[in-house]
Amino acid sequence: MSARAWTAFAAVSILWGIPYLFIKVAVDDGVPPVFLAWVRVLMAAIVLLALSQRAGVLAPALRRSYRGWFLLYAVVEICGPFPLIAAGERHVASSLAAILIAAVPMIVALLAIRFDPSERVTGRRAVGLVIGFAGVVALVGLDVSADSSALLGALMILLAAVGYAIGPMIINQRLVGLDPRALMAVALSIATVLLTPAALLAPPSHTPSTDAILSIVVLGLFCTAAAFVLFGALIGEVGPGRATVITYISPIVAVALGVAVLDEHPGVGAVAGLLLILAGSWLSTDGRLPPGLARRLARRSPAPGRL
Repeated sequence: MSARAWTAFAAVSILWGIPYLFIKVAVDDGVPPVFLAWVRVLMAAIVLLALSQRAGVLAPALRRSYRGWFLLYAVVEICGPFPLIAAGERHVASSLAAILIAAVPMIVALLAIRFDPSERVTGRRAVGLVIGFAGVVALVGLDVSADSSALLGALMILLAAVGYAIGPMIINQRLVGLDPRALMAVALSIATVLLTPAALLAPPSHTPSTDAILSIVVLGLFCTAAAFVLFGALIGEVGPGRATVITYISPIVAVALGVAVLDEHPGVGAVAGLLLILAGSWLSTDGRLPPGLARRLARRSPAPGRL
């Protein structure tokens, strides 16, 4: 990975580690999930449309040949996952939601068996799938299954993870080469239109608190507008399978914030699930260190017989 890819990786890992906290704050305050998704998408769309127009990169993304793929991407990456995660967090902790989303790289690897030859699963990548999905089973079985409400929330979040896995594959195969700002500006604009009717039918029943409003602003400007642009650039640098490895870091950020800010207490299943899912994600995306880092570590390692 290049320095640019590593920078995008670090930034997106953090920006997509913090949303679960802010989503939880907003939905616990009574903001409806669809309305929350619509507001954050609307803000991000306005910002990115302005940036794309000013930079002169919007026109290529408006070609007729891209329209169907943009519509599909907006549905599976934004219109589905955003409300599903918010709805799921009504029933489960923010840290648990983030751990479940960590299954995205494994889902990419699984879907690649059918849809993306460049990301096919063989050898230890297949072992990684088994280990990772064992983590999902451990989490759901130990921490969630006894509570029907929590189980429903977990299933919503897992469905969102499927959408998050499909989205990067669409970019890699059908929307590659477009400027990330323009790509996300168009996708977010389409998502805004699609979410508007549902959002207008389910507005908040009361004025959101200051904390909820600040949460929505952070979600829109930073976790959506900035993060999606950086994520699009990351996919262009390293491909969808490795781009989604941000889920190695983001759940750790989310769990730490959930414990420190929301006083959440992840159970045994969550801890075991996190470890297995991260191990499975690493193996299912080849389980390799970046070449430069691997060489540096090799140089620093003692020679055989000198341990």
